[in-house]
Amino acid sequence: MKYLITASLLFAITHLQAQDNDPMQHLLDSASTPQKEYVTGAFKSSRVINDHSMEFIGKHVLDVRILHRFGRVNDGINEFFGLDQASMRLGFDYGLGKNLTIGVGRSTAEKELDGFIKYRPIQQAVGGKGASPVSVVLVTGAALTTIQFPSDAKYTSTTDRMAYYNEVIVGRKFSEAFSLQVSPIYVHRNRVPDQADFNDTYAVGIGSRLKLSKRVAFVADYCYVVSGLNKDVYKNPLSVGFDIETGGHVFQLHFTNSTGMNEKAFITNTTDSWGKGDIRFGFNLSRVFTIGGKKKKTAPEA
Repeated sequence: MKYLITASLLFAITHLQAQDNDPMQHLLDSASTPQKEYVTGAFKSSRVINDHSMEFIGKHVLDVRILHRFGRVNDGINEFFGLDQASMRLGFDYGLGKNLTIGVGRSTAEKELDGFIKYRPIQQAVGGKGASPVSVVLVTGAALTTIQFPSDAKYTSTTDRMAYYNEVIVGRKFSEAFSLQVSPIYVHRNRVPDQADFNDTYAVGIGSRLKLSKRVAFVADYCYVVSGLNKDVYKNPLSVGFDIETGGHVFQLHFTNSTGMNEKAFITNTTDSWGKGDIRFGFNLSRVFTIGGKKKKTAPEA
């Protein structure tokens, strides 16, 4: 009886170990457990039009961005419907990691220098444990106005020329065709142009993308200023346009009522009104390059 019990125990242990080492059993177990997959491609660029999007450019990727904005269309034929005037921003964004991007830029409007840090603590995912239905992105940045002030200006120091902003983006790719994001934004200006203005401005941005074909998508962003600006003078920036993919480029054509092309500029300096026809035509061009990182080894030719 003692030998029978011992033999039975040995058989049971051996059988259990065989099950644990059975690759087919592991495969079946894995198949029954959904794997978490991150959602990508909510937007085709790290910007919607003016505002940041919830997308990132990737690790060791340099995104060279040329943003061009013409004059107002309703200026008429004398200004060739705005094409005789132009302002631009040249930017360089670099991916330090999958969820971390830094960037700098220079705009002709007020000759502004700007920089930002963009971080994604949560990325939308499906399946698996801990999958999030939305992406959450944090952005902080600063802008420095370098235009020459009048000789009798009271405040001219570097501190007086500085402005800062913080933004939280919450977005979701609802389908292959449609994405939407909402972003509360806070802007602080050390000095304001008029005593009636406020140093702190609070706004809410909305951005969306609707895919029309394999390479073309309709995009729009709107920023509603909650408080901090004189609504009789300043307007809410609204931009609509089309993203066109051409290989390594993302080419965007758009119409907008804002001249500025960084958060401080387009939120606090927009004075044109869509209702009055103060619309500007513009385009954004993005070209990405892979810089740094380990190069993959290739097999020698035969």
